[in-house]
Amino acid sequence: MGFPVSGLFLITLLTGSLLGRAGTAHWPSAPATPCADSAQSPCQGPPFVEVATPAPSSVWKFTRTQGTKEGESFAAIAKTADTAQSDPDFAGLIVRCAPKGKVDVLVALIRPFSPRSHPKVTITTAMGGTLTFEASMAAAGAAVLLPDEVSAFAAGKWQTTPSLSVVVKESDSEIKGMVALNGLREAYHSLLTNCGQ
Repeated sequence: MGFPVSGLFLITLLTGSLLGRAGTAHWPSAPATPCADSAQSPCQGPPFVEVATPAPSSVWKFTRTQGTKEGESFAAIAKTADTAQSDPDFAGLIVRCAPKGKVDVLVALIRPFSPRSHPKVTITTAMGGTLTFEASMAAAGAAVLLPDEVSAFAAGKWQTTPSLSVVVKESDSEIKGMVALNGLREAYHSLLTNCGQ
Protein backbone atom coordinates (compact mmCIF):
# COMPACT_ATOMS: atom_id res chain seq x y z
CA MET A 1 0.00 0.00 0.00
CA GLY A 2 1.54 3.33 -1.04
CA PHE A 3 1.38 6.59 0.88
CA PRO A 4 1.72 10.11 -0.62
CA VAL A 5 4.95 11.92 0.21
CA SER A 6 4.14 14.76 2.57
CA GLY A 7 5.75 18.18 2.22
CA LEU A 8 7.26 17.94 5.69
CA PHE A 9 8.78 14.53 5.02
CA LEU A 10 10.27 15.81 1.75
CA ILE A 11 11.65 18.92 3.44
CA THR A 12 13.27 16.73 6.10
CA LEU A 13 14.93 14.66 3.41
CA LEU A 14 16.01 17.80 1.56
CA THR A 15 17.58 19.43 4.59
CA GLY A 16 19.56 16.23 5.10
CA SER A 17 20.89 16.28 1.55
CA LEU A 18 21.40 20.05 1.52
CA LEU A 19 23.29 20.31 4.78
CA GLY A 20 25.42 17.20 4.91
CA ARG A 21 25.98 14.74 2.10
CA ALA A 22 26.41 11.72 4.34
CA GLY A 23 24.24 12.97 7.18
CA THR A 24 20.68 12.44 8.25
CA ALA A 25 18.33 14.93 9.84
CA HIS A 26 17.81 14.66 13.57
CA TRP A 27 14.63 15.84 15.24
CA PRO A 28 14.48 17.15 18.79
CA SER A 29 13.46 14.29 21.05
CA ALA A 30 9.83 14.23 22.07
CA PRO A 31 7.71 11.78 24.02
CA ALA A 32 5.96 9.13 21.94
CA THR A 33 2.38 10.00 21.09
CA PRO A 34 -0.50 7.59 20.49
CA CYS A 35 -1.17 6.71 16.85
CA ALA A 36 -4.40 8.07 15.38
CA ASP A 37 -5.84 4.57 15.00
CA SER A 38 -4.75 3.22 18.36
CA ALA A 39 -4.82 4.80 21.78
CA GLN A 40 -2.74 1.93 23.10
CA SER A 41 0.49 1.80 21.10
CA PRO A 42 2.76 4.83 20.66
CA CYS A 43 3.84 6.04 17.20
CA GLN A 44 7.52 5.72 16.46
CA GLY A 45 9.82 8.11 14.60
CA PRO A 46 9.67 11.86 13.87
CA PRO A 47 6.33 13.58 14.55
CA PHE A 48 5.24 13.81 10.91
CA VAL A 49 1.61 13.66 12.05
CA GLU A 50 1.67 17.45 12.48
CA VAL A 51 1.30 17.75 8.70
CA ALA A 52 -2.36 16.89 9.19
CA THR A 53 -2.95 20.27 10.86
CA PRO A 54 -3.61 23.31 8.63
CA ALA A 55 -0.36 24.79 7.34
CA PRO A 56 -0.91 28.34 8.70
CA SER A 57 -0.95 26.96 12.26
CA SER A 58 1.99 24.61 11.75
CA VAL A 59 5.33 25.39 13.30
CA TRP A 60 8.83 25.82 11.94
CA LYS A 61 10.66 22.50 12.20
CA PHE A 62 14.26 22.51 13.38
CA THR A 63 16.70 19.96 11.97
CA ARG A 64 20.37 19.33 12.65
CA THR A 65 22.38 17.36 10.11
CA GLN A 66 25.78 15.75 10.47
CA GLY A 67 28.39 17.24 8.12
CA THR A 68 31.05 15.43 6.16
CA LYS A 69 33.77 16.20 8.74
CA GLU A 70 33.89 14.65 12.19
CA GLY A 71 32.08 16.80 14.73
CA GLU A 72 30.63 19.03 12.00
CA SER A 73 26.88 19.64 11.92
CA PHE A 74 24.52 22.12 10.34
CA ALA A 75 21.18 23.53 11.40
CA ALA A 76 18.08 24.48 9.40
CA ILE A 77 14.47 25.49 9.96
CA ALA A 78 11.68 24.52 7.56
CA LYS A 79 8.02 25.42 7.09
CA THR A 80 5.61 23.42 4.95
CA ALA A 81 3.37 25.08 2.39
CA ASP A 82 -0.21 26.13 2.97
CA THR A 83 -1.61 23.24 0.93
CA ALA A 84 -4.96 24.95 0.38
CA GLN A 85 -3.23 27.77 -1.51
CA SER A 86 -0.28 25.94 -3.10
CA ASP A 87 0.33 23.73 -6.10
CA PRO A 88 0.91 20.04 -5.27
CA ASP A 89 4.56 20.36 -6.37
CA PHE A 90 5.34 23.14 -3.87
CA ALA A 91 6.67 21.73 -0.56
CA GLY A 92 7.66 24.78 1.47
CA LEU A 93 10.51 27.01 2.64
CA ILE A 94 13.89 26.15 4.17
CA VAL A 95 16.25 28.54 5.98
CA ARG A 96 19.65 26.95 6.67
CA CYS A 97 23.01 27.79 8.15
CA ALA A 98 25.68 28.12 5.47
CA PRO A 99 29.51 28.31 5.64
CA LYS A 100 31.28 31.50 6.73
CA GLY A 101 28.36 32.74 8.81
CA LYS A 102 25.91 32.98 5.92
CA VAL A 103 22.25 31.97 5.97
CA ASP A 104 20.61 30.50 2.86
CA VAL A 105 16.93 30.56 1.91
CA LEU A 106 15.55 27.80 -0.31
CA VAL A 107 12.21 26.87 -1.83
CA ALA A 108 11.57 23.12 -1.54
CA LEU A 109 9.87 21.41 -4.49
CA ILE A 110 8.27 17.99 -4.81
CA ARG A 111 8.80 17.78 -8.58
CA PRO A 112 12.46 18.66 -9.25
CA PHE A 113 13.78 20.85 -12.05
CA SER A 114 17.00 20.20 -13.90
CA PRO A 115 19.97 20.72 -11.53
CA ARG A 116 21.40 23.18 -14.07
CA SER A 117 18.25 25.31 -14.13
CA HIS A 118 18.19 28.98 -13.19
CA PRO A 119 14.49 29.58 -12.51
CA LYS A 120 12.94 32.97 -11.99
CA VAL A 121 11.42 33.25 -8.53
CA THR A 122 8.83 35.93 -7.74
CA ILE A 123 8.05 36.51 -4.06
CA THR A 124 5.08 38.60 -2.95
CA THR A 125 4.57 39.37 0.73
CA ALA A 126 1.16 39.65 2.38
CA MET A 127 1.99 43.35 2.82
CA GLY A 128 2.09 43.82 -0.97
CA GLY A 129 5.80 44.01 -1.87
CA THR A 130 6.94 41.94 -4.87
CA LEU A 131 10.48 40.98 -5.89
CA THR A 132 11.81 38.72 -8.67
CA PHE A 133 15.15 36.91 -8.51
CA GLU A 134 17.15 34.54 -10.67
CA ALA A 135 17.89 31.48 -8.57
CA SER A 136 19.94 28.29 -8.83
CA MET A 137 19.19 24.69 -7.94
CA ALA A 138 20.30 22.55 -5.00
CA ALA A 139 19.60 18.98 -3.79
CA ALA A 140 19.63 17.54 -7.33
CA GLY A 141 17.02 20.04 -8.48
CA ALA A 142 14.55 19.50 -5.64
CA ALA A 143 15.26 22.84 -3.97
CA VAL A 144 15.64 26.34 -5.38
CA LEU A 145 18.50 28.27 -3.78
CA LEU A 146 17.61 31.96 -3.60
CA PRO A 147 20.33 34.64 -3.94
CA ASP A 148 22.20 35.91 -0.87
CA GLU A 149 20.18 39.13 -0.71
CA VAL A 150 17.05 37.15 0.21
CA SER A 151 18.59 36.08 3.53
CA ALA A 152 18.35 39.72 4.66
CA PHE A 153 14.56 39.54 4.26
CA ALA A 154 14.40 36.37 6.38
CA ALA A 155 16.44 38.19 9.03
CA GLY A 156 14.24 41.28 8.93
CA LYS A 157 11.04 42.15 7.03
CA TRP A 158 9.67 38.62 6.73
CA GLN A 159 9.60 38.27 10.51
CA THR A 160 6.68 40.71 10.67
CA THR A 161 4.96 39.49 7.48
CA PRO A 162 2.03 37.04 7.81
CA SER A 163 2.80 35.05 4.64
CA LEU A 164 4.70 34.78 1.38
CA SER A 165 3.38 33.94 -2.07
CA VAL A 166 6.07 32.27 -4.22
CA VAL A 167 6.07 31.61 -7.97
CA VAL A 168 8.91 29.54 -9.48
CA LYS A 169 9.15 29.67 -13.30
CA GLU A 170 11.45 27.53 -15.42
CA SER A 171 10.87 27.30 -19.19
CA ASP A 172 7.20 26.34 -19.57
CA SER A 173 6.83 25.14 -15.96
CA GLU A 174 5.39 27.24 -13.17
CA ILE A 175 4.97 26.20 -9.54
CA LYS A 176 3.10 28.43 -7.11
CA GLY A 177 2.96 28.25 -3.34
CA MET A 178 2.04 30.03 -0.14
CA VAL A 179 3.92 29.80 3.16
CA ALA A 180 2.65 31.23 6.44
CA LEU A 181 5.50 32.97 8.28
CA ASN A 182 4.07 32.90 11.81
CA GLY A 183 6.78 32.02 14.29
CA LEU A 184 9.66 32.94 11.96
CA ARG A 185 11.22 35.46 14.36
CA GLU A 186 11.66 32.90 17.16
CA ALA A 187 12.69 30.12 14.78
CA TYR A 188 15.24 32.34 13.04
CA HIS A 189 16.87 33.41 16.30
CA SER A 190 17.00 29.77 17.41
CA LEU A 191 18.66 28.91 14.09
CA LEU A 192 21.31 31.60 14.54
CA THR A 193 22.04 30.33 18.04
CA ASN A 194 22.69 26.87 16.62
CA CYS A 195 24.57 27.85 13.44
CA GLY A 196 28.01 27.91 14.97
CA GLN A 197 27.59 24.76 17.05
